[in-house]
Amino acid sequence: MSVKSLVLIAAAVALWMPARAGAAWEPSQPIEIVVPAAKGGADQLARELAKDIEELHLVTQKVNVVNKGGGSGAEGYMYTKGKSGDAHTLVITLSNLFTLPVAVGTPFKWSELTPVARMGLDEFVLWVNADTPYKTAKAYLDAVKASPGMEKMAGTGSAQEDQLLTILIEQASGTKFQYLPLAGGGDVAKALGEKKVDSTVNNPSEAVALWKEGKVRPLGVANQKRLALKDWADIPTLKEQGYDVHYQMMRGVFGPPSMPAEAAKFYAGMLQKVFKSAQFQDYLKKNALTPGYMTGAEFHKWLEEQDALHVKLLATVGLK
Repeated sequence: MSVKSLVLIAAAVALWMPARAGAAWEPSQPIEIVVPAAKGGADQLARELAKDIEELHLVTQKVNVVNKGGGSGAEGYMYTKGKSGDAHTLVITLSNLFTLPVAVGTPFKWSELTPVARMGLDEFVLWVNADTPYKTAKAYLDAVKASPGMEKMAGTGSAQEDQLLTILIEQASGTKFQYLPLAGGGDVAKALGEKKVDSTVNNPSEAVALWKEGKVRPLGVANQKRLALKDWADIPTLKEQGYDVHYQMMRGVFGPPSMPAEAAKFYAGMLQKVFKSAQFQDYLKKNALTPGYMTGAEFHKWLEEQDALHVKLLATVGLK
């Protein structure tokens, strides 16, 4: 090899080495996305994220989804809490992130985990089986009021979003349900479709398939305004029907405690790219989720506000 060739190689190595030394952090092993629930909205989000991350070639590693829904989601959060410092674990976060420590005493706080990004807000809809005669929330709730404690309302877990909303509806309408906690939103939707329960407050993504099949019927949206989406815009809000009940839940992503800052920054940027992608925007529309990417100081401030709100709500409904 000539002296000139050796000089060129040495120059190339000199240029490459500093670039690699200063290269941004990226995953060096498979990424695990923990779902603190069984099949349902959180599981769907996790699998959509995993698919989009891989299809958009945002990482060179595999993305694996793991369900740990025991204890109304406590299993998943405690598992993630136990992986302090890990840079390759993410957890899908719901609003039960705020309710479980207060209502059940699960030994964790949202602030112990590492906030990465909020992907949006999920809606709630009051559903009944399509074979029932009820066409409005008022017609159904009047029937519930006439037989207190007889109508079965299924929801995901105990002392989390579905039960919280059920009690808010009870308080606004003067009714009383028999609340049945199930493992996940998929199980809840299935139970209603099979007439094993009388109603649910499923997220749109969990019941939309049964709705399209003509097996369940939406009676009202738990929002202050109608959903501005095709197919959903015709569903009146509960407020329109005389029940001032509105509640949305977080669809976010956190890391374990003490996740390296460079890893959290990488994942926040990665998830922002997913959020802006055509496929994820289509997912949001199909499942009637309200878009809302958020990270950094803005996200942290929002989380503090949500924590305070849920402490107040839990006290209001008697779950604190």
